[in-house]
Amino acid sequence: MRTRSLRPLAASAAPTLFVILAACGNSSPGPTGGDGGATPPSSAAPTTAGASQSSVQAAVVDAPAPAASADPEACPAGMVLVDGDYCTEVEQRCKAGKSWYAKWNDKTICLEFEAPATCVGKKEHRRYCMDKFEYPNREGTRPTVMNDFPQAQRLCAEQGKRMCTETEWTMACEGPEYKPYPYGYARDPEICKGDQQGVEPEPEGHTSAGDPFYKFASKNKEIRAAELERLWQGVPSGSQPKCVSDYGVYDMPGNADELASAESKDSKYDNVTTGGPWRYGVRNQCRPKIYTHNEGFAYYYLSFRCCAEADGKPTDPRSPKQIHRKERWNGGQAPVRDSWDGNPMPDPVD
Repeated sequence: MRTRSLRPLAASAAPTLFVILAACGNSSPGPTGGDGGATPPSSAAPTTAGASQSSVQAAVVDAPAPAASADPEACPAGMVLVDGDYCTEVEQRCKAGKSWYAKWNDKTICLEFEAPATCVGKKEHRRYCMDKFEYPNREGTRPTVMNDFPQAQRLCAEQGKRMCTETEWTMACEGPEYKPYPYGYARDPEICKGDQQGVEPEPEGHTSAGDPFYKFASKNKEIRAAELERLWQGVPSGSQPKCVSDYGVYDMPGNADELASAESKDSKYDNVTTGGPWRYGVRNQCRPKIYTHNEGFAYYYLSFRCCAEADGKPTDPRSPKQIHRKERWNGGQAPVRDSWDGNPMPDPVD
């Protein structure tokens, strides 16, 4: 993974306007091709710990939210029904003096947005089912990491499901108010695990070109397991009771990052990464996406969750772009060892 020089942005006291299209945001690739590259200096920016629960509650508009639905007639067990309107373009204004620039990640972080957000694009009705938690969709279990997109597709397809699309993921996170965070308008890493200083991965060696290859992807199981445990800064699925969207989906931003199926022309790949990991100075919002990771990208904090059609309709396991290309479903790729037994340490299938 190569580093690149990053150009700092000028700070401003004026409100920052985020007009975010279909599913894109200002998530420029950082040193690792996305969020969470080099370890940030501890004094690089103001902490978000000051965004207390009371300030979060004050920033939430008193609007009726749909009841979280685990309708057994609409969705399979363990899934919730997401039924509402997706907005193709949302205006979110950052309050004056409430943002800072993470130069190591080329990312402007907003600590508090003005409420409410405004839909300035088209509203598209959606109705689908989504896993309440990240794979393996089991409360109290660590989310599985280190599967790339074809591997994640296969694990979802084995359950008669598919990968969630980028807009489905955004809609389920934002809720009917199009909130930047599922819990409101003020960033709070205590609600959804985030803004940790990070533990840097250690290289196991280097290629002939000088690029590192890392212990967390080692072919040696003992080395890989020990490194993944050392790097882990997340929490078990469902252990953050307030980190839930208005549609009843848990642990979306923060904690583990997630894969989703790409729809946007901004991506030349079949997948995007969405949500954001526990790292400091990263997205950890509902709408921003990273479009620069190819289908073979897997990482120590990267997970996923599955979706399905509602009301018993058949679910096509292919991604939207695979469908557009009229590809036949080939079964995906053999996944790393899943975590049905609660073991978060992936063991590649031989």
